[in-house]
Amino acid sequence: MSSILDLRNKRAALWEETKAFLEEHRDANGLVAADAVETYNKMVADVQALGTEIERMENQMQLDAQLSQPTSAPVRQEFKPTGNVKPTATDAYNKAFWQMVRGNVTPEVRNALSVGTDSKGGYTVPDEFERQLVQALEENNILRQIAHVIKTESGTHAIPVASDSGEAVWVNEGGEITDADPTFAQAVLKAFKMGTLVKVSNELLNDSGVDIAGYIAERIGKRFGNAEEKAFFTGTGESDNPAVPSQPTGILTTLNGDITTDAYTAITFDDVYGLYYKLAEPYRKNGRFICNETIMLKLMTLKDGESQYIWKPSLEIGKPDTLLGHPIHTSQYMPALAGTTADKNKKVMLFGDFGYYWIGDRGSRTLKRLNELYAVTDQVGFIGTQRVDAKLILADAVKCLKMAAA
Repeated sequence: MSSILDLRNKRAALWEETKAFLEEHRDANGLVAADAVETYNKMVADVQALGTEIERMENQMQLDAQLSQPTSAPVRQEFKPTGNVKPTATDAYNKAFWQMVRGNVTPEVRNALSVGTDSKGGYTVPDEFERQLVQALEENNILRQIAHVIKTESGTHAIPVASDSGEAVWVNEGGEITDADPTFAQAVLKAFKMGTLVKVSNELLNDSGVDIAGYIAERIGKRFGNAEEKAFFTGTGESDNPAVPSQPTGILTTLNGDITTDAYTAITFDDVYGLYYKLAEPYRKNGRFICNETIMLKLMTLKDGESQYIWKPSLEIGKPDTLLGHPIHTSQYMPALAGTTADKNKKVMLFGDFGYYWIGDRGSRTLKRLNELYAVTDQVGFIGTQRVDAKLILADAVKCLKMAAA
C-alpha cells in the first residue's frame, strides 16, 4: 500500500511540473514553442504511465484480497442481542466497537458490529460512549444544558405551536357559547449533518493503558459542542445554496432587538430592567440571561435604584451567578463589546425561557475509521458525524437587548 501511495505522490508532483513547464514555454501569443511540445508530450505520457501502473497495482491488491478469502463460508452464529436490550447497548457490541477502533477487525468483531453499521461504512457509537459524548457536548455547549433536547429517528420532526390559545367569555344563562378554538402553527426540525476528523497515532491506539474512548469522546465532543453552540446563537438555518451548508437556526438570527440601549457605548441598569420586564411573566419565572463575558464585566458594576448590585456571584458549586435573581450564563459566541463604533446595532444579551429552544438529534452518532489515509505519518483517522437541527419555536419566550445605532 505504501508503494501505491508513493506512486500517487510522485504522479501528482510530476503533473504539477508538467503544467509549470507548459506555462514557462509559452510565447507572448500564448503559443508553445515546437521544441517544447515534444518534451511536454513526454511528461504527459509519464503521468499517464504512472496512472496505469497505480491502477494495475490496485487491481492486483484487490485480486489478492479476493483470493485470500476462504473458499467456503464459515459456519457462524448470528449475532442476536438477548432480551429487550438495545443492540448498541450490549457488552458484545461495545467490546467489538473498540476492537474495530484499535484495528482488530476479526470476523467475530465484524459480525457483532453488523447491528450498528450505517450506509456509509461507519458504525453507530455504543450507547455508553454516546452518553459520554453527549456529556462532553453539554459541557462545551451552554444551550444544550438549558434548551429542550429531543431525539428522533425520522428526517424531520414537526412541532405544533399554539399561536392563539383562545379565550373564555361570560354568557347569559342559556346563551350560546361561541367557538374559541386555538390556532396552531408548525415548527419543523430537520437533520443537518456535522462532521469532524480526529487523527490518532498507532502508538496511542495500541497502548492498552490509554483511555482511547475518553480521548476520542473529548476531542469530538469539544468540537461538536463549539460548532453547535455557535450555530445555536448565530446559525443561518436551511440553505438553498449548495455552496453554503445548512445548519440550525440561531436565536440571534430569529430575534430582533426588543430593547435598544440609549447609546452604543454603554449598558445601563434601565436597559437590563427594561429587558427583564419586556419578557412576559409566564416565561420570566424560568428566565435566564445569556451574554458574552465582556458584557458580564459591565453588568457586574450596575446598581439598582437602592444602590444594590444587580449581579450576584453564586455561592454553590455548579450553580450559575445571577442577575436580578435569575441565572446568567456566558458564551463566547454571543457578541462581545469592543468599545468602538463596531458595537452599533449588536444584539448583546438574551433573557428568556430557553426551554422553548428545541434541539433535535437525529439517530445516533457514528464513527468511521480511516486506515490508509494517514499511513505515511503512522496515524489513523476517525470521522465522527451527527445530524442535528435546532429552532426557537416560540419567539415570545426569549427577548433580546440590542445596542443603539448611534
